[in-house]
Amino acid sequence: MVSDKPRAPHLRSSLFAGIVIVVVAIGGYAGWHYRWSHNPTAMTLAAAVVPVAIATAQQRDVPIYLTGLGTVKAFNTVTIRTQVDGQLVRVAFIEGQEVKTGDLLAQIDPRTHQAALDQAIARKVQDEANLANAKLNLQRYSALALEDFATQQQLDTQRALVAQIEAQIQIDQAAIVAAQTQLGYTTITSPLDGRTGIRLVDQGNIVHSTDTNGLAVITQLRPISVVFTLPEGRLTTIQSAMASGPVRLFAMNRDGDRPLAEGILAVLDNEIDQATGTLRFKGTFPNDDGALWPGLFVRIRLLAHTERNVVTMPSTALQHGPGGYYAYIIKPDDTVEMRPLKVGHIGDGLSIIEAGIAVGDEVVTAGQSRLEPGTRVETASANASR
Repeated sequence: MVSDKPRAPHLRSSLFAGIVIVVVAIGGYAGWHYRWSHNPTAMTLAAAVVPVAIATAQQRDVPIYLTGLGTVKAFNTVTIRTQVDGQLVRVAFIEGQEVKTGDLLAQIDPRTHQAALDQAIARKVQDEANLANAKLNLQRYSALALEDFATQQQLDTQRALVAQIEAQIQIDQAAIVAAQTQLGYTTITSPLDGRTGIRLVDQGNIVHSTDTNGLAVITQLRPISVVFTLPEGRLTTIQSAMASGPVRLFAMNRDGDRPLAEGILAVLDNEIDQATGTLRFKGTFPNDDGALWPGLFVRIRLLAHTERNVVTMPSTALQHGPGGYYAYIIKPDDTVEMRPLKVGHIGDGLSIIEAGIAVGDEVVTAGQSRLEPGTRVETASANASR
């Protein structure tokens, strides 16, 4: 049988070594805790401060816009056509020229129509001479009839001849007016102020009143129109705006980041397009600088109304969760609070807050993905002007 007594010194040595390890570990932890508790930099790192951007909630007037897509249309478009047949002897405009009402555009050979006018005038002169002679004869027959030297039938016949010639003179006058009109058609002038397009017929060609293409197209650019669409659900809002006075429109470029012109709403279409659920509108723009051009695609911003003295914050601060909208609010101790919001209109980078935020509250506009209630933050940038 082997005795256990020789093992006693070995057990005592192991127990002593264990005690030493525990003491060293406790001392190391105490030293580590002391250094970190007295080192501000280490404590800041341990607290995981999150850099964020902030803005201050403000009270202001906010214009409410409705946005639609539209196309610029000429205010008036006229295709210049000849109303008489003949040779085009002169083209008096340059392609792309700005013309005024009454400016000469083209000349049709007038000689045939001038001859027709001269003939009509000559016929009238001839008939006027015949009328004068017929009236003299009527006077003679009237005098002879008093002395029974002319019959009543002769007198009545002469009276009828005078009336017939008077009617013929009226026909002659109408023929003169018609010939003058036809002759006037040989001189083609602009019916409005506008810009000519590409010439469709060259000088020297024979033109006809039945030609479908015309000589040129003139478009009126000042003022100019824009036809655009909005959802049918906006009808009541726009009708209310129109009832309050002229509705302002702002034409923007295709990307919607650059204004081109300002005008007013002119026409509300009389029916809704059932295929698209939209309603067409037409706006009028002075277009003095020529920024709008027929066929140009634009975005239209319609000023529906203005919300007065409302609390606003940048839309970048707005977050959406299962319970609705919320935002992170900066507390006085530089920690954040997640606050639910009641939001009104959202647009143009601003959100109208109906409840949940007061004027002067600071909201986080960037860096929300790293936040939770109670997180300590520092502001990397501020945007108090929004």
